[in-house]
Amino acid sequence: MRWFWIDKFVEFESGCRAVAVKNVTLSEDHLHQCLPAYPYLPASLIVEGLAQTGGLLIGEYNRFTERVVLAKISKAEFHGLALPGDTLTYTAELEYIKDDGALVRGTSHVNGQLQAEVDLFFAHLDDRIEEEMFEPVHFLNMLRTLRLFEIGRKADGERLEVPSHLLEAERS
Repeated sequence: MRWFWIDKFVEFESGCRAVAVKNVTLSEDHLHQCLPAYPYLPASLIVEGLAQTGGLLIGEYNRFTERVVLAKISKAEFHGLALPGDTLTYTAELEYIKDDGALVRGTSHVNGQLQAEVDLFFAHLDDRIEEEMFEPVHFLNMLRTLRLFEIGRKADGERLEVPSHLLEAERS
């Protein structure tokens, strides 16, 4: 991910759901581009934050060995704006996962109020594309920055462990 549209995970249950937060600050340049006199976080970046939350939930399901990409937004409803000073709470719930992809239902809340509802379909890229999407070491650093392994849990309550292939890349 070139840009982070989430600040950290606050809940993460493998194969089930992830909750992340995004603090909207007045210092973000993109807030001033739509209506310079009335800064707000564009809906497209809220969708991207939900996609990052859901995409990492799906990626972790297979220990980050599959290349996961957002393929389709089948629903996007917005009930209000996200303004500077707001904290968005993104919740991504895994509806199903199959060999070719997964469906995630996402919501965004501001101060407990529903702000957005989004249904996202993710695809798993096949092996015809050999290019790596991310450098493994940079990807692991991003996951640590988002505190995924600090708060992440398996369905049985055990703590998530860093996948061995990412640790090996870090040692290299």
